[in-house]
Amino acid sequence: MVEAYWEVGRVIVEEEQAGQSKADYGKRVVEGLSERLRAEFGKGYDRSNLFHMRAFFLAYPKFDAVRRQLSWTHYRHLLRVDRPEARAFYEAEAVNSRWSTRELARQIDSLLFDRLALSRDREGVLALAREGHEIQSPSDLVKDPFVLEFTGLRQDERFRESDLEQALIEKLREFLLELGKGFAFMARQQRITLDGQHFFIDLVFYNRLTRSFVLLDIKVGHLTHQDIGQMQM
Repeated sequence: MVEAYWEVGRVIVEEEQAGQSKADYGKRVVEGLSERLRAEFGKGYDRSNLFHMRAFFLAYPKFDAVRRQLSWTHYRHLLRVDRPEARAFYEAEAVNSRWSTRELARQIDSLLFDRLALSRDREGVLALAREGHEIQSPSDLVKDPFVLEFTGLRQDERFRESDLEQALIEKLREFLLELGKGFAFMARQQRITLDGQHFFIDLVFYNRLTRSFVLLDIKVGHLTHQDIGQMQM
């Protein structure tokens, strides 16, 4: 289907380039082609979808560059991304992390590329576009900042740390995807003892890429000196 839609886009572009007043002629080409294709193949070839096929060909003029692991719906979402380097990143991540179309749309809407690119120089940004998000240092493990709209907790309402913890547990799959790469959930409110003192870790994860445990202590509001001291212990 993806290849067929790419071919339709190619035909539209080549027909447009054949002549006359490009805007008016192109519109007539799309409308006429839409009528013929819908009569034969159904509503998947409406005018709006044909313009997406045209944009698909313009974004990927060589079909060899198209990832066969991704569906047409994936590419519909990718075409919303104007910057080529950002689109290349989301495309690579969708393949590497096996994102569903819903997850791809969420990560685009949450500006994941921009959040990751903030801490990188130009070469780092280009590497993101080529290869997706690679783990090269401990700081690369976890995204910064998180986008937690999937919890259902509004940013403008007051809630307790336990409310956020419960919401994350209930939406664990989405949180693992937001957290970063290679994470598995291990425990909640895990007790540890240091020098005879008991501490409770809100959430414990294991990262298979670094073979290490990641401890998450949930705090709402500003950190106090006591909070920082407890986390350093």
